[in-house]
Amino acid sequence: MKFNAAGLLLCTFLIGCGGTAPFGEDATEDPTEEGGGTDGGIDSEGLPPGTASPSPNNGIFRSEPRSEEDGANGNGYATGISYDGATDTFTVDGLAFDGGNVYQRGNPVSSLNDGAFSVYEADQQFPDSVTNTPVNQLTHRAIYGVSRNIDANGQPETQFAIVRTGAYVGYGFGGFVYQRANDVNMPSSGQAVFNGRSAGLRDFNGRGGLEYTTANVEVAIDFDDFNDDTGGRGDGVRGEFTNRRVFDIDGNDITAAVLARINNQNDASLSSLPDARFRIGPGVLDGNGEAIGTIASNYTNDEGTTQIYEDGNYYAILSGEDPDEIVGVIVIENSAEFDSTVVRETSGFIVHRTP
Repeated sequence: MKFNAAGLLLCTFLIGCGGTAPFGEDATEDPTEEGGGTDGGIDSEGLPPGTASPSPNNGIFRSEPRSEEDGANGNGYATGISYDGATDTFTVDGLAFDGGNVYQRGNPVSSLNDGAFSVYEADQQFPDSVTNTPVNQLTHRAIYGVSRNIDANGQPETQFAIVRTGAYVGYGFGGFVYQRANDVNMPSSGQAVFNGRSAGLRDFNGRGGLEYTTANVEVAIDFDDFNDDTGGRGDGVRGEFTNRRVFDIDGNDITAAVLARINNQNDASLSSLPDARFRIGPGVLDGNGEAIGTIASNYTNDEGTTQIYEDGNYYAILSGEDPDEIVGVIVIENSAEFDSTVVRETSGFIVHRTP
């Protein structure tokens, strides 16, 4: 299967096709609003960079934290991310050799997961500012996800963006951002289930290259339990990424090749990629609607032994009165496909409570 340019332009989601404000611009709290605090749940020191004093009454913005880990020290360098609906272009600052910081709609891959998410790419060449000689650029791709719900100001209720490069032996430089534009009403009882899709990028620590990923996503929340020992929130959060597919940079479905890599390296006979699931436990959701936890997947090899395939983290924000949608990002790694190479998937997701 190949993706083509038939994906729906994001400007059709935006009032007047005028574009959205830069990530983080509309997600700061109003100093006149009262209330806030985490109300138990996740430790605020574990939150990614972004909104300094989050509150359920306002929007929240988060970005990928920087890292000192070997191979991952390019995390969080992508800044100034914004989308222009009038020109269907994406602006990214902070990354070297990505053209003039303006990313065009991708070709041949312009969208992922049946057009639900849009793909943008940096220029392949950029002119010398004196001689006009073409300078070859590094491979960069950006994925943009936007809520189907638009507020009174013409802004999406939630959105995310991911930028990665396949031009380094390590992971290279990139980043992700995610945000909600407005408030959230956090229930004190009951349960909720949200469904949607994801799209992401796979890069490698140990070799170059980029791959795309897609999945179906379901997130369920128990607002009654767990009971939090601190007197705050202890809500249980369950998430599943299923029907996972992998595509090469030209949009060809290479899921079978990925499965062959896993099977050959690990004496396994998998016929589909393992589902990735949130680890369920207390202390992952706070009163501002932010959730942070761990995510993993596993498989059974030919000897009947269960093995961990991937391990990582999820980051999410709830939005709306019910609440009625969630935006988030997962970062999950595996060392099961290659010798001396770690594979990292960074996928964004938006899920809604109603179909």
